[in-house]
Amino acid sequence: MVEKSSTNPSAIAVVCGRICVIGLAVLLCCSGCGSAPDDRLLVYCAAGMRLPMTELARAFEAETGTAVDLQFAGSNTLLGNIAASGQGDLYLAADASYMEIAQAQDLVREALPVAPLTAGLIVAKDNPKQLASLAELATRDDLKIAIGNPDAAAVGKFTRKAVTELGQWDAFAERITVTKPTVNEIANDVALGGVDVAVVWDAVAAQYPDTSFVNVPELDARRKQVMIGVLSSSKQAARALSFARFVASQDRGRPVFETHGHHFAVGSGGVEGEGESEGEGKGEGEGKGDGEGRGDVWFAEPELTFYCGAMLRPAIEDRIRAFEEREGVRITRVYNGCGVLVSQMRAGERPDAFFSCDQRFLDDVSQWFDEGRTVSGNPMVILATKQSADKLNRLADLAEPGWKLGLAHPSKSALGALTQSLLRDTELLEPVMKNRVVDSATGDFLVNQVRAGGLDAAIVYLSNARATPQTLEELRVISIDHPGTRAVQPSAVGTSSAHPQLCARLFAALTGAAERDRFEALGFEWELESD
Repeated sequence: MVEKSSTNPSAIAVVCGRICVIGLAVLLCCSGCGSAPDDRLLVYCAAGMRLPMTELARAFEAETGTAVDLQFAGSNTLLGNIAASGQGDLYLAADASYMEIAQAQDLVREALPVAPLTAGLIVAKDNPKQLASLAELATRDDLKIAIGNPDAAAVGKFTRKAVTELGQWDAFAERITVTKPTVNEIANDVALGGVDVAVVWDAVAAQYPDTSFVNVPELDARRKQVMIGVLSSSKQAARALSFARFVASQDRGRPVFETHGHHFAVGSGGVEGEGESEGEGKGEGEGKGDGEGRGDVWFAEPELTFYCGAMLRPAIEDRIRAFEEREGVRITRVYNGCGVLVSQMRAGERPDAFFSCDQRFLDDVSQWFDEGRTVSGNPMVILATKQSADKLNRLADLAEPGWKLGLAHPSKSALGALTQSLLRDTELLEPVMKNRVVDSATGDFLVNQVRAGGLDAAIVYLSNARATPQTLEELRVISIDHPGTRAVQPSAVGTSSAHPQLCARLFAALTGAAERDRFEALGFEWELESD
């Protein structure tokens, strides 16, 4: 016979009070049939995140004037509600796997990491059953066990997966006393003495001071990530993204989540399935990563400084404008030859992000950026007038006297540096340089000079030649058969940026699957590997 654990009357009162508050909150949030007025945000929120999210919703309204309605349930239940209703603005899931499902179903567009979660055992105060491992729950007959419903709550899905991977699910399932749709409900069962143990998140256990939380080795290595995503159904995306940034920020959201029991690791996080998803912001030259591991500083209207090789402008400018409008941010673009941009950085400028026209220029300033990702390649070509067709059809022809040639400046641009290297390798540098009448930091200037008749030919990137249909109609594009004619374009986030996550989303928007066609139509060769 299993002896029931004693119950503290004051604990019952506290827990019952919490249950009433939860019920009232759900009732209020569900009024209006899952919709919110146009000037309010509707957030589908994992029930275990009720306390920090309620606090943040109030703080956001006080600071911005935008009200937030929270609708609580299990992460999977909410996902079903979102799919069925086609309404709402944001979704906060207690497990990133649900956010991945939502994005795969086109229910969510942007998703931001918010806070870590570690699962463990919630037990009666001081752990009278002396539980120390998850495996014990599958072998001991003296336990009443509660778990979250694996088909409704993130913690339930997580529990089933963890126990299954230990090879003990069948034995564990036989000993389950009760399942509930939310993590709060199974924590309540332990607090009230109805069961001996449940698997819950550490942050949820912190809400029940008359219980104890037991970290177990099988779960400590499986940290999860709370995520917030902007729904595709949102009709006020900029406002929704503003709240998402508020919740995920290191100076607004993070302190609130820490107060409510979330433990942020310093450096890389060891979060299952999410890689380096939390960590402290770094100073200059520190914290290498992809920008995702550092939280943003909150600004109602963030501003980014974005340095970019001029060759990339035709491929990305329209997308940047769309990103600004959707996110409600301002991006100051500085397009120029990468040599010029590097000189500005060496003089003290620190952009939030850099999209380099060649790897060598990012390497020159790598101490100020996270590790870059190669996005594309771009071959050099000869752009020539149609009148030159009888005498100019290959690289060696540029060495013949009498041509008026345009070349990129070797220290101000990747194009110029590559051109110098190419001509040196082919032993054409001296005779070709005698024909040079113009040099420039950017290839688009050279294109315009050839179109205007000021030059007979110029060495440019294929993307320069394809930037406008008129160029291809008026001029000739001559391929260069040599291995040293190709630049590669990496993107990177600045280590000193106050907005690393925003920069990461910008690069995701500029290099998504839909953008590949744009790059390739302009002559770039796509190299970005999918995650």
